[in-house]
Amino acid sequence: MTVPGTTEDHRAETGADALRPHAEDAFAHELRALAAADDRPRPERWRLSPWAVATYLLGGTLPDGTVITPKYVGPRRIVEVAVTTLATDRALLLLGVPGTAKTWVSEHLAAAVSGDSTLLVQGTAGTPEEAIRYGWNYARLLAHGPSRDALVPSPVMRAMADGMTARVEELTRIPADVQDTLITILSEKTLPIPELGQEVQAVRGFNLIATANDRDRGVNDLSSALRRRFNTVVLPLPETPEAEVDIVSRRVDQIGRSLDLPGAPEGIDEIRRVVTVFRELRDGVTTDGRTKLKSPSGTLSTAEAISVVTNGLALAAHFGDGALRPADVAAGILGAVVRDPAADRVIWQEYLETVVRERDGWKDFYRACREVSV
Repeated sequence: MTVPGTTEDHRAETGADALRPHAEDAFAHELRALAAADDRPRPERWRLSPWAVATYLLGGTLPDGTVITPKYVGPRRIVEVAVTTLATDRALLLLGVPGTAKTWVSEHLAAAVSGDSTLLVQGTAGTPEEAIRYGWNYARLLAHGPSRDALVPSPVMRAMADGMTARVEELTRIPADVQDTLITILSEKTLPIPELGQEVQAVRGFNLIATANDRDRGVNDLSSALRRRFNTVVLPLPETPEAEVDIVSRRVDQIGRSLDLPGAPEGIDEIRRVVTVFRELRDGVTTDGRTKLKSPSGTLSTAEAISVVTNGLALAAHFGDGALRPADVAAGILGAVVRDPAADRVIWQEYLETVVRERDGWKDFYRACREVSV
């Protein structure tokens, strides 16, 4: 039964109509199957054991035949360390360049551990201290003065009180003085409320996952005091082209199903091409190692490759015959590569003429890219 006005009621109303369901909703059947098959010890208030959480992230087949789809394609040890960290009193910092699935992993970890990935603070340059600590309902505050009824808890405070997993996205975008609000929470597991002479103590099961990268502009370095409160796990870019193609194909297929787009496997050749272009320009060398390349200013991440292919599938579905072709991805690649109109355009033209033009089987791709580049 759902209670009107609650989160459960909202989920029941939206259901499959949600454009982007939360992880715990989109993969509810997998989480239920894992919980039923999971006979290993679980930390206090965890929905699954650490082993089951890792299986949920990495994928596998359960004894009853249920297939758990991989949510993260990468070194197993990284996931194991991340999950183990959440079972201790140390918070978890997922660090990596843009597009390495930090947010994706954070969401799925919270969904598997607590069954709720929505206790989220989105970090920006304007994130106030109240977003991490608490705010006030000013109508009640003016009418009745400071009280617990007038207090508006942050997602972090709610997670502390309920023994859940809180998430802070883009921690390094938050101003340094606001970042340091977390120090007492993570070290003392306490959130003081001086206006009331009270405090909220974290109950067992509480922990926090933060994500950060140090490549973007507007980064505020973490203080050494705050960094010590985290166990840092670095998420790398995919090691091989095959791994990156697999990641892009899986995510595009998931996104495409929600948008009624054609299946990604039908465009696997174009996905490989997009991944190859991104990796070569990112690494500054062609796949065969024979030609050195200049790298553009953009990150050309896996996430951007997913975006390019998804947009290409939409073009193919709405303005083509449904099959993903070079012309469908060319404009997206140009937009991802050429961020600086002066410098990046020269780099892209050199790559087109010296690499793409000479590559066997890439004639259509070359022509499509030339057309959108003129």
